[in-house]
Amino acid sequence: MHSTEEISVNYDVLGANTEIARKSRKELTEHGITAFNIMGAIGSGKTLLIEKTIQQLGSTYRIGAIAGDVIARIDAARFEKYGIPTIGLNTGKECHLDAHLVEHGLSNLPLDSLDIVFIENVGNLICPTDYELGEHKRVVIVSVSEGDDIVEKHPLIFSTADLIIVNKIDIAAAVSADADKMVRDARTINPRIDVLKMSLKTGDGFLEWVDFVERNLFKK
Repeated sequence: MHSTEEISVNYDVLGANTEIARKSRKELTEHGITAFNIMGAIGSGKTLLIEKTIQQLGSTYRIGAIAGDVIARIDAARFEKYGIPTIGLNTGKECHLDAHLVEHGLSNLPLDSLDIVFIENVGNLICPTDYELGEHKRVVIVSVSEGDDIVEKHPLIFSTADLIIVNKIDIAAAVSADADKMVRDARTINPRIDVLKMSLKTGDGFLEWVDFVERNLFKK
């Protein structure tokens, strides 16, 4: 039989992260910027969601972006092509962004001339859960291609989200997935959650997402 022993390292990693996140949130708020932490698995549609939102709102609001990934330049380039300030944050071996990395990213954005910052987290439904980044709203996007049990398999990330997007509903029948089940699962986990069914390919549900973004912006 294996024995276990609890070892104290005298350092609260999550507590330190939360402290930095609160500092960043305060700075963003003072600048009148709303930050959205976009989380989801690889291939769920995070990058495309941000791209289409930039296209929809970029002429009305001043948008900046932070792209987080093991190698961030690929997604960062997709945002930069729209002419918005973009910072790519390489996480290396880490499977999530943390507040310290994001703090550095924010220091390189022109906060005096922005209304919105989209933070694209690393593609993962587990690691980002416990790490606040300084965001005002946490958004989780999942796709029907991940299986209609994906929500109930990962309750923690959905329990702390402000919005869940069920994407790729146009192919639900083709992959034998029940998008309505995914919605029900999300609301069972978090009864206060907003849930949108969406297809970024056809545009279904996208304007409801745009409305969510605009409703949560600071009034200037």
